[in-house]
Amino acid sequence: MEERISQQRQQNIEIVEQIKQHINNSTAMVIIDYKGLTVAQDTEFRKAFREQNVEYKVLKNTLVRIALNELGYTEFDSALNGTTAVAFAKGDALAAAKVAVDSISKYNAMAVKCGMIDKKFIDADAVQAYAKVPSKPALLSMLLSVLQAPIRGLAVALNRVAEKQNG
Repeated sequence: MEERISQQRQQNIEIVEQIKQHINNSTAMVIIDYKGLTVAQDTEFRKAFREQNVEYKVLKNTLVRIALNELGYTEFDSALNGTTAVAFAKGDALAAAKVAVDSISKYNAMAVKCGMIDKKFIDADAVQAYAKVPSKPALLSMLLSVLQAPIRGLAVALNRVAEKQNG
């Protein structure tokens, strides 16, 4: 019996270390209350995360709390109750928030508890706000369009002047 308890304790220590690695290697993290999903919806939800390079794991609250506390994050403690899953974004920091918020709307189930961006705690409302921010490529495209507008306007004006002189 003691050997089984010792094995379980060792497994928990290893899981805490893995969670800490996920936190340290992630650009963002979203903690989700995943209740209310059907198996088919959960499968689709996980697929959406994988497509965005986000790792999604159902984890024990106690182990997540220990990992976060060992890393110096205590703000998450109140959110770590009930059913908990964690989405760890590896690339685009907004991807986890976008997939979570879109899926919550789509399935009319689940809830965002809180999250982390740039190693800082954010509440559920902030996760919702980040989910609405356009992706980096979309923002760069908007910026490029804004920067090209004056040049385009100048080119059109010069073309009209040239047409008047020739015509």
